[in-house]
Amino acid sequence: MVADAPALSAPVTGTAAGVPFLALPPAAATGAPAPLVVGLHAFEPPRSESALAGAVPMASLPAWRVYLGLPLFGARLPEGGVTEINRRGERDYLVELFGPVVEEAAAELRRVVEELRSDFPVADTPVGLVGVGAGASAVLLALAEDRLQVGAAAVINPIVEPSLLMAARERRTGNPYRWSAQAQQTRGWLDFSARADEISRVGTPVLIVNGGRDEVAPAEHGRAFHDTLAAQGSPQSPEHGGGRAAEHALRHIVVPDLAHAIGPEPGLEPGPLTPAGVLTDRALTEWFHLHLTSSPQVQAPADA
Repeated sequence: MVADAPALSAPVTGTAAGVPFLALPPAAATGAPAPLVVGLHAFEPPRSESALAGAVPMASLPAWRVYLGLPLFGARLPEGGVTEINRRGERDYLVELFGPVVEEAAAELRRVVEELRSDFPVADTPVGLVGVGAGASAVLLALAEDRLQVGAAAVINPIVEPSLLMAARERRTGNPYRWSAQAQQTRGWLDFSARADEISRVGTPVLIVNGGRDEVAPAEHGRAFHDTLAAQGSPQSPEHGGGRAAEHALRHIVVPDLAHAIGPEPGLEPGPLTPAGVLTDRALTEWFHLHLTSSPQVQAPADA
């Protein structure tokens, strides 16, 4: 890790396993090990780690919140920069851009978390994951493929099925998308409703947050995804052992004034929190308070 700020009471920037991050210390940081929540930003605002930290800071959470830069974004732009990104998107947005970014972001999570554990006073408990848009898809892919131990997850405006994304892009560009054999294959492994049994099997508590003004992934699709997960059986993580946390292990909420982009353009720096943003941040904070910082595994070291 290469960090700009050595003090554990201040934000820290650096890289972990080659991935740029911005880390916010736990509320009332004491230097003792605290849970870890890892965030993944979107293609739309917030489209950087710092912008995501500003959109969902979860400031009162007694946990490390570490926000990661997505592949092909920010410091990891490919050769050719934004022009190359636009070229890939115009040629095949799903196969050459969205799919590869989601896949790589999910695949690198384990390595990133391992390095963060070696560099920060992080509790030896399952991590929390939060993602927005494409970042939410990466979170769901990591759950479906059981990439790492996750104590709780929250997904904001998730793309639960790629056809929603491509339909929105068709409306915006006026150009119909051609579903090639490769595109159909990508659609299959990123169809999280079809993979609901895999997501439920890992037993991770999942919060689904939809914006009432989201025209890309409308709230009714989030509700349908929630119901599909619920039909597989209510997820319960072993560390919770029942009780209040287990009773609320799957939840769907709609934030009425939240759009698909949850921050202002250009989405590279933190913007002022809107009322919808405040509600979203509060929901995430409460979720991780319940499922990470209130778990017996976290409380036991503190009590000792």
